[in-house]
Amino acid sequence: MRLTGQQKAAALMLALGEERAADILSRMHEDEIRDISGAMANLGTIPAAVVEDLCREFAESIGQTGALTGSWESTERLLMRSLPRERVLQIMEEIRGPAGRTMWDKLGNVNEAVLATYLKNEYPQTVAVVLSKVKPDHAARVLALLPEAFAMEVVMRMLRMDTIQKDALEGLERTLRTEFMSNLARGHRRDAHEMLAEIFNNLDRQAEARILGALEERNREAAERIRSLMFTFEDLQRLDGPALQALLREVEKDQLVLALKGASEALRDLFLRNMTERAGKLLRDDLAMLGPVRLRDVDEAQAAIVATAKELAARGEITLRDGRDEVMVY
Repeated sequence: MRLTGQQKAAALMLALGEERAADILSRMHEDEIRDISGAMANLGTIPAAVVEDLCREFAESIGQTGALTGSWESTERLLMRSLPRERVLQIMEEIRGPAGRTMWDKLGNVNEAVLATYLKNEYPQTVAVVLSKVKPDHAARVLALLPEAFAMEVVMRMLRMDTIQKDALEGLERTLRTEFMSNLARGHRRDAHEMLAEIFNNLDRQAEARILGALEERNREAAERIRSLMFTFEDLQRLDGPALQALLREVEKDQLVLALKGASEALRDLFLRNMTERAGKLLRDDLAMLGPVRLRDVDEAQAAIVATAKELAARGEITLRDGRDEVMVY
């Protein structure tokens, strides 16, 4: 008797008994529960010998596993063995996208600028439903980014909104999953060069120079691509006045002093020009009094400020440009 992956899982659940099976089911997603429940309901009679073989197979596979490494690829291969291809692709797109068990949880973890860009092309009634289902603080940030006239239309629809019919809500969820979340998940599949550029941004200077230098000997094109994607502390020179002032409001004073200790004169002057006269004088005094510091500490302070700048850029509060003067998106 040959069982599919779903049937094996269903048989194991039944073999474990109601109490243990219930504990496992309570940790599963609704879709997983539905799939396994369907397999259990249609399983029929499984001979004792088949159950024994199945339990032995399970125990042996667990015992031989050793160290485990989870990845997108291994997860997809595993799912392909028990689910239809279309369902696997849907699941993979969902888990690659924002975290959350329900569609509304996922939307609550989408950057407000990204969500607003999508919603401003939808009907006001659709946007009203979405904003009524996500958390109020997130809804407020999205609403603030919508065009004023459109935002007012959305508000008026929310004021007149009655109970949303279940069918209509389920239809909207399906649309959001297929049109928005799927595209968003595909957009989040990062190029390896982008991933490495982000990692190298967090290396200290000596490690960065050593590793990039070695990579350049092996693959000059890849090294140049990674360098072009990196955003460094010195790239903050490309911020305009309002953006730099917004960054200064988020940065701790001690962190700034330490970071500027290892910065170029041009970058120091730029920061000072965007501070009040009193704040600038205090910063100069602090820099003058600061003795020798470890390069690693300077690198860490600069990396923290760059991370803050990227957070502001992700929220749409500032625009970052790299060494090629191209806009960076986070």
